[in-house]
Amino acid sequence: MLRGTNSEQVLDGEVSSSHPEMQRLSSLVEDDEAEPVEEVRSGTLLDLDLLDCPVCCHALTNPIFQCDNGHIACSSCCVSLRNKCPSCALPIGVYRNRLAEKILEAVNVPCPNVKHGCTNKFSYGKELAHEKECSFALCYCPEPDCNYSGLCNNLYSHYYVNHSGSRLSFTCGYNRSAWMHISDKILFLQERREGPLVAVQCFEEEQGVYVTVNCIAPCAPGVSEFSFELFYSSYFGEKTMSFGLREMNRIQKVSFETPEKDFMFVPHYFMAGRPDLKMHICIRRRGEEQEKKT
Repeated sequence: MLRGTNSEQVLDGEVSSSHPEMQRLSSLVEDDEAEPVEEVRSGTLLDLDLLDCPVCCHALTNPIFQCDNGHIACSSCCVSLRNKCPSCALPIGVYRNRLAEKILEAVNVPCPNVKHGCTNKFSYGKELAHEKECSFALCYCPEPDCNYSGLCNNLYSHYYVNHSGSRLSFTCGYNRSAWMHISDKILFLQERREGPLVAVQCFEEEQGVYVTVNCIAPCAPGVSEFSFELFYSSYFGEKTMSFGLREMNRIQKVSFETPEKDFMFVPHYFMAGRPDLKMHICIRRRGEEQEKKT
């Protein structure tokens, strides 16, 4: 049965139209019928500790194994336990818990610094590795009576405004005097007015003095990356030494524990009983050395 106008004909339930709008709507209906959209279901895991190995308490990683009673453990713990379940003593380390592995892969957690502005998300457990290199990690004011903490650039501004009398300024590529009394234990250098903050510390031990140089900043790519050369000379200049790192260590908080690496050691006999260290330092941005050579 045929009925309609010149622009549209309807044949027993089928639409045939020369009108562009009708053709577009018809095409959309056909596409919806051909490719139905599957709704992705989601929920909330209230206790993330359930994704930790019950033996070592570290974040689970695939593969995850279980014993016949369903107790789970990470692969490294299975080896250390000699494949004996710590809960029931049954063998563990042969059969994998595929459901637990799929749940682990499906869980994404935000960076611990999300409240400070980081928007990255990671599989559970991997956010901890990112946190060490996150540019939104908090840094702490090194002044002993100050409790300020914030993003590194905010800390640099805070230090200049509130503690400028405690620091010396430095310019990259130029030698700077860094004389300090051993009893002071720490000397601060700040680039320009509100630039990166560098801590020169000394630790007096039985045989001599350890000297370290660290930038207060998170270990994020492109954030406060420096190299340095540190020069020491005895009071009359008869004894000298130097120490440097192509990549200055970055720390979020100053520590007063004697370092185990990356230090210059000045023996007591170099100092001849003097209470101060006569030093100079040259700080450079990383990459400047290669640019000068080319």
